[in-house]
Amino acid sequence: MIVRPKPNLLNVLISLKGSIAKRIARRALMITVLASLIVLVETLQPAFFARVSGTPFTLLGLSLSIFMSFRNNACYDRWWEGRKAWGTIVIEARSFVRESIAITDSGLRETLLMELRGFLHALNARLRGEDEFAAAGKWLSNRQAVYGHNVSDGILRHLGAECSRLAQQGEISEWRYVTLEQRLRGLSEAQATCERIKTTPLPFPYTLLLHRTIYIFCVLLPFAMAEPLGWMAPVFTTIVAYTFFGLDAIGDELEDPFGRDENDLPLDAMVRTIERDLLQALGYEELPPAVEPVDYVLN
Repeated sequence: MIVRPKPNLLNVLISLKGSIAKRIARRALMITVLASLIVLVETLQPAFFARVSGTPFTLLGLSLSIFMSFRNNACYDRWWEGRKAWGTIVIEARSFVRESIAITDSGLRETLLMELRGFLHALNARLRGEDEFAAAGKWLSNRQAVYGHNVSDGILRHLGAECSRLAQQGEISEWRYVTLEQRLRGLSEAQATCERIKTTPLPFPYTLLLHRTIYIFCVLLPFAMAEPLGWMAPVFTTIVAYTFFGLDAIGDELEDPFGRDENDLPLDAMVRTIERDLLQALGYEELPPAVEPVDYVLN
Protein backbone atom coordinates (compact mmCIF):
# COMPACT_ATOMS: atom_id res chain seq x y z
CA MET A 1 0.00 0.00 0.00
CA ILE A 2 1.28 3.45 -0.90
CA VAL A 3 1.86 5.65 2.15
CA ARG A 4 3.00 9.17 1.36
CA PRO A 5 2.06 12.76 2.21
CA LYS A 6 -0.42 14.60 0.06
CA PRO A 7 1.42 15.30 -3.20
CA ASN A 8 1.96 18.79 -4.53
CA LEU A 9 1.53 19.74 -8.18
CA LEU A 10 5.07 18.71 -9.12
CA ASN A 11 4.68 15.28 -7.50
CA VAL A 12 1.36 14.78 -9.25
CA LEU A 13 3.04 15.34 -12.60
CA ILE A 14 6.25 13.33 -12.16
CA SER A 15 5.64 10.72 -9.43
CA LEU A 16 5.84 7.10 -10.61
CA LYS A 17 5.79 5.28 -7.26
CA GLY A 18 2.26 4.04 -6.82
CA SER A 19 1.29 5.25 -10.26
CA ILE A 20 -0.32 2.89 -12.71
CA ALA A 21 1.67 4.46 -15.57
CA LYS A 22 4.39 1.81 -15.54
CA ARG A 23 1.88 -1.00 -16.06
CA ILE A 24 0.14 0.61 -19.02
CA ALA A 25 3.09 2.36 -20.68
CA ARG A 26 3.38 -0.13 -23.56
CA ARG A 27 -0.32 -0.05 -24.34
CA ALA A 28 -0.47 3.75 -24.24
CA LEU A 29 2.64 3.99 -26.44
CA MET A 30 1.08 1.58 -28.92
CA ILE A 31 -2.01 3.79 -29.20
CA THR A 32 0.18 6.89 -29.60
CA VAL A 33 2.13 5.32 -32.47
CA LEU A 34 -1.08 4.12 -34.10
CA ALA A 35 -2.65 7.57 -33.81
CA SER A 36 0.45 9.16 -35.35
CA LEU A 37 0.33 6.76 -38.31
CA ILE A 38 -3.37 7.47 -38.83
CA VAL A 39 -2.76 11.24 -38.80
CA LEU A 40 0.04 10.76 -41.32
CA VAL A 41 -2.30 8.82 -43.62
CA GLU A 42 -4.99 11.47 -43.15
CA THR A 43 -2.50 14.16 -44.14
CA LEU A 44 -1.62 12.30 -47.33
CA GLN A 45 -5.12 11.06 -48.15
CA PRO A 46 -7.67 13.40 -46.50
CA ALA A 47 -10.57 12.03 -48.51
CA PHE A 48 -10.47 8.78 -46.53
CA PHE A 49 -11.40 10.57 -43.30
CA ALA A 50 -13.84 13.25 -44.50
CA ARG A 51 -16.95 11.29 -43.44
CA VAL A 52 -15.74 9.88 -40.12
CA SER A 53 -17.90 11.36 -37.34
CA GLY A 54 -16.94 11.61 -33.68
CA THR A 55 -20.54 11.30 -32.44
CA PRO A 56 -20.50 7.49 -32.04
CA PHE A 57 -17.29 7.75 -30.01
CA THR A 58 -18.88 10.31 -27.72
CA LEU A 59 -21.76 7.95 -26.96
CA LEU A 60 -19.48 4.92 -26.65
CA GLY A 61 -17.03 6.79 -24.41
CA LEU A 62 -19.82 7.88 -22.08
CA SER A 63 -21.19 4.34 -21.85
CA LEU A 64 -17.70 2.92 -21.32
CA SER A 65 -16.98 5.41 -18.53
CA ILE A 66 -20.15 4.42 -16.67
CA PHE A 67 -19.36 0.73 -17.18
CA MET A 68 -15.83 1.18 -15.85
CA SER A 69 -17.04 3.11 -12.80
CA PHE A 70 -19.28 0.20 -11.81
CA ARG A 71 -16.39 -2.28 -12.14
CA ASN A 72 -13.90 -0.11 -10.28
CA ASN A 73 -16.40 0.43 -7.47
CA ALA A 74 -16.85 -3.33 -7.22
CA CYS A 75 -13.06 -3.83 -7.11
CA TYR A 76 -12.60 -1.13 -4.47
CA ASP A 77 -15.36 -2.71 -2.37
CA ARG A 78 -13.35 -5.95 -2.40
CA TRP A 79 -10.21 -4.07 -1.31
CA TRP A 80 -12.04 -2.24 1.47
CA GLU A 81 -13.86 -5.37 2.66
CA GLY A 82 -10.50 -7.14 2.90
CA ARG A 83 -9.16 -4.27 4.99
CA LYS A 84 -12.18 -4.43 7.30
CA ALA A 85 -11.71 -8.18 7.70
CA TRP A 86 -8.11 -7.64 8.79
CA GLY A 87 -9.29 -4.91 11.13
CA THR A 88 -11.54 -7.53 12.72
CA ILE A 89 -8.56 -9.87 13.03
CA VAL A 90 -6.63 -7.16 14.88
CA ILE A 91 -9.52 -6.60 17.29
CA GLU A 92 -10.24 -10.28 17.95
CA ALA A 93 -6.57 -11.21 18.35
CA ARG A 94 -5.97 -8.41 20.87
CA SER A 95 -9.15 -9.41 22.73
CA PHE A 96 -8.06 -13.06 22.86
CA VAL A 97 -4.66 -12.01 24.23
CA ARG A 98 -6.29 -9.83 26.88
CA GLU A 99 -8.85 -12.43 27.96
CA SER A 100 -6.29 -15.24 28.04
CA ILE A 101 -4.91 -13.72 31.24
CA ALA A 102 -7.38 -16.02 33.01
CA ILE A 103 -5.12 -18.97 32.11
CA THR A 104 -2.99 -19.29 35.22
CA ASP A 105 -0.41 -21.61 33.68
CA SER A 106 1.94 -19.03 32.13
CA GLY A 107 3.73 -21.63 30.03
CA LEU A 108 0.48 -22.91 28.52
CA ARG A 109 -0.76 -19.36 27.94
CA GLU A 110 2.42 -18.48 26.06
CA THR A 111 2.11 -21.66 23.97
CA LEU A 112 -1.46 -20.79 22.98
CA LEU A 113 -0.61 -17.20 22.16
CA MET A 114 2.34 -18.32 20.04
CA GLU A 115 -0.07 -20.54 18.11
CA LEU A 116 -2.25 -17.47 17.63
CA ARG A 117 0.86 -15.77 16.25
CA GLY A 118 1.27 -18.70 13.90
CA PHE A 119 -2.34 -18.28 12.76
CA LEU A 120 -1.59 -14.74 11.60
CA HIS A 121 1.38 -15.86 9.52
CA ALA A 122 -0.49 -18.89 8.19
CA LEU A 123 -3.46 -16.81 7.04
CA ASN A 124 -1.14 -14.25 5.46
CA ALA A 125 0.58 -17.04 3.51
CA ARG A 126 -2.74 -18.68 2.58
CA LEU A 127 -4.12 -15.51 1.06
CA ARG A 128 -0.92 -15.09 -0.99
CA GLY A 129 -0.85 -18.68 -2.22
CA GLU A 130 2.22 -19.59 -0.16
CA ASP A 131 3.01 -22.51 2.16
CA GLU A 132 1.00 -21.97 5.35
CA PHE A 133 2.84 -24.45 7.54
CA ALA A 134 6.24 -23.16 6.46
CA ALA A 135 5.15 -19.63 7.37
CA ALA A 136 3.72 -20.60 10.79
CA GLY A 137 5.58 -23.80 11.70
CA LYS A 138 8.08 -22.36 14.18
CA TRP A 139 5.25 -21.11 16.42
CA LEU A 140 3.21 -24.31 16.38
CA SER A 141 3.52 -26.98 19.02
CA ASN A 142 2.26 -29.93 16.97
CA ARG A 143 2.92 -31.65 13.66
CA GLN A 144 1.35 -30.46 10.42
CA ALA A 145 -1.04 -33.43 10.38
CA VAL A 146 -2.78 -32.02 13.46
CA TYR A 147 -3.78 -28.86 11.57
CA GLY A 148 -4.78 -30.47 8.27
CA HIS A 149 -4.68 -28.93 4.81
CA ASN A 150 -6.13 -25.62 6.03
CA VAL A 151 -3.48 -24.73 8.60
CA SER A 152 -5.11 -21.43 9.58
CA ASP A 153 -8.41 -23.07 10.43
CA GLY A 154 -6.59 -25.99 12.04
CA ILE A 155 -4.84 -23.62 14.44
CA LEU A 156 -8.16 -22.11 15.47
CA ARG A 157 -9.60 -25.61 16.01
CA HIS A 158 -6.62 -26.54 18.15
CA LEU A 159 -6.90 -23.35 20.21
CA GLY A 160 -10.62 -24.00 20.69
CA ALA A 161 -9.95 -27.57 21.82
CA GLU A 162 -7.36 -26.39 24.35
CA CYS A 163 -9.73 -23.77 25.75
CA SER A 164 -12.48 -26.40 26.01
CA ARG A 165 -10.11 -28.74 27.86
CA LEU A 166 -9.19 -25.99 30.31
CA ALA A 167 -12.90 -25.33 30.97
CA GLN A 168 -13.63 -29.02 31.52
CA GLN A 169 -10.76 -29.27 33.98
CA GLY A 170 -12.00 -26.21 35.83
CA GLU A 171 -8.87 -24.17 35.14
CA ILE A 172 -10.98 -21.43 33.56
CA SER A 173 -14.63 -20.64 34.18
CA GLU A 174 -17.37 -21.50 31.74
CA TRP A 175 -18.00 -17.82 31.17
CA ARG A 176 -14.32 -17.23 30.34
CA TYR A 177 -14.37 -20.17 27.94
CA VAL A 178 -17.37 -18.68 26.13
CA THR A 179 -15.63 -15.32 25.69
CA LEU A 180 -12.45 -16.97 24.39
CA GLU A 181 -14.51 -19.05 21.98
CA GLN A 182 -16.24 -15.89 20.75
CA ARG A 183 -12.84 -14.42 19.91
CA LEU A 184 -11.92 -17.53 17.94
CA ARG A 185 -15.26 -17.38 16.15
CA GLY A 186 -14.55 -13.78 15.14
CA LEU A 187 -11.16 -14.80 13.75
CA SER A 188 -12.79 -17.65 11.83
CA GLU A 189 -15.41 -15.32 10.34
CA ALA A 190 -12.72 -12.85 9.26
CA GLN A 191 -10.72 -15.67 7.66
CA ALA A 192 -13.83 -16.85 5.78
CA THR A 193 -14.41 -13.30 4.51
CA CYS A 194 -10.83 -13.10 3.19
CA GLU A 195 -11.14 -16.53 1.57
CA ARG A 196 -14.39 -15.52 -0.11
CA ILE A 197 -12.73 -12.44 -1.60
CA LYS A 198 -9.69 -14.48 -2.65
CA THR A 199 -11.57 -17.35 -4.27
CA THR A 200 -14.44 -15.42 -5.90
CA PRO A 201 -13.15 -13.07 -8.60
CA LEU A 202 -15.39 -10.78 -10.57
CA PRO A 203 -17.24 -12.68 -13.33
CA PHE A 204 -14.80 -13.26 -16.17
CA PRO A 205 -17.18 -12.32 -19.06
CA TYR A 206 -17.76 -8.98 -17.32
CA THR A 207 -14.04 -8.25 -17.19
CA LEU A 208 -13.39 -9.60 -20.68
CA LEU A 209 -16.09 -7.41 -22.23
CA LEU A 210 -14.59 -4.34 -20.60
CA HIS A 211 -11.05 -5.16 -21.76
CA ARG A 212 -12.17 -5.71 -25.35
CA THR A 213 -14.31 -2.58 -25.46
CA ILE A 214 -11.47 -0.40 -24.15
CA TYR A 215 -9.06 -1.69 -26.80
CA ILE A 216 -11.61 -1.26 -29.59
CA PHE A 217 -12.44 2.27 -28.45
CA CYS A 218 -8.79 3.38 -28.16
CA VAL A 219 -7.80 1.82 -31.50
CA LEU A 220 -10.69 3.39 -33.43
CA LEU A 221 -10.65 6.78 -31.71
CA PRO A 222 -7.75 8.23 -33.81
CA PHE A 223 -9.80 7.72 -36.99
CA ALA A 224 -12.40 10.21 -35.69
CA MET A 225 -9.87 12.65 -34.23
CA ALA A 226 -7.32 12.73 -37.08
CA GLU A 227 -9.26 15.05 -39.43
CA PRO A 228 -10.46 17.73 -36.95
CA LEU A 229 -7.38 17.78 -34.67
CA GLY A 230 -4.53 17.00 -37.02
CA TRP A 231 -1.24 16.34 -35.23
CA MET A 232 -2.87 17.09 -31.87
CA ALA A 233 -4.87 13.87 -32.26
CA PRO A 234 -2.06 11.60 -30.91
CA VAL A 235 -1.82 13.78 -27.81
CA PHE A 236 -5.53 13.62 -26.96
CA THR A 237 -5.74 9.96 -27.93
CA THR A 238 -2.88 9.17 -25.56
CA ILE A 239 -4.63 11.02 -22.71
CA VAL A 240 -7.83 9.06 -23.32
CA ALA A 241 -5.90 5.78 -23.56
CA TYR A 242 -3.99 6.55 -20.35
CA THR A 243 -7.27 7.21 -18.53
CA PHE A 244 -9.11 4.11 -19.72
CA PHE A 245 -6.16 1.71 -19.55
CA GLY A 246 -5.23 3.14 -16.15
CA LEU A 247 -8.69 2.67 -14.66
CA ASP A 248 -8.78 -0.84 -16.08
CA ALA A 249 -5.39 -1.71 -14.56
CA ILE A 250 -6.31 -0.23 -11.18
CA GLY A 251 -9.41 -2.40 -11.13
CA ASP A 252 -7.31 -5.48 -11.87
CA GLU A 253 -4.94 -4.59 -9.01
CA LEU A 254 -7.65 -3.94 -6.43
CA GLU A 255 -9.65 -7.04 -7.38
CA ASP A 256 -7.17 -9.18 -5.41
CA PRO A 257 -6.19 -7.05 -2.39
CA PHE A 258 -3.98 -9.71 -0.77
CA GLY A 259 -1.09 -9.84 -3.23
CA ARG A 260 2.22 -8.01 -3.25
CA ASP A 261 1.43 -5.20 -5.66
CA GLU A 262 2.20 -1.68 -4.52
CA ASN A 263 -1.47 -0.86 -3.92
CA ASP A 264 -2.41 -4.12 -2.18
CA LEU A 265 -3.14 -4.35 1.54
CA PRO A 266 -0.08 -4.23 3.84
CA LEU A 267 -0.62 -7.66 5.37
CA ASP A 268 2.95 -8.01 6.66
CA ALA A 269 2.66 -4.69 8.51
CA MET A 270 -0.68 -5.66 10.10
CA VAL A 271 0.66 -9.06 11.17
CA ARG A 272 3.68 -7.38 12.73
CA THR A 273 1.43 -4.93 14.61
CA ILE A 274 -0.50 -7.77 16.24
CA GLU A 275 2.74 -9.66 16.96
CA ARG A 276 4.17 -6.71 18.84
CA ASP A 277 1.03 -6.38 20.97
CA LEU A 278 1.01 -10.12 21.67
CA LEU A 279 4.66 -10.30 22.71
CA GLN A 280 4.35 -7.22 24.88
CA ALA A 281 1.40 -8.85 26.68
CA LEU A 282 3.64 -11.84 27.38
CA GLY A 283 6.24 -9.61 28.96
CA TYR A 284 8.82 -9.54 26.16
CA GLU A 285 10.92 -6.40 26.18
CA GLU A 286 12.65 -6.85 22.83
CA LEU A 287 9.96 -6.61 20.19
CA PRO A 288 10.35 -7.08 16.43
CA PRO A 289 10.48 -3.68 14.74
CA ALA A 290 7.33 -2.30 13.19
CA VAL A 291 7.20 -2.55 9.41
CA GLU A 292 7.93 0.85 7.91
CA PRO A 293 7.27 2.09 4.37
CA VAL A 294 10.17 1.57 1.96
CA ASP A 295 10.17 4.15 -0.81
CA TYR A 296 6.56 5.00 0.13
CA VAL A 297 5.45 1.34 -0.10
CA LEU A 298 4.12 -0.33 3.07
CA ASN A 299 4.06 -4.10 2.57
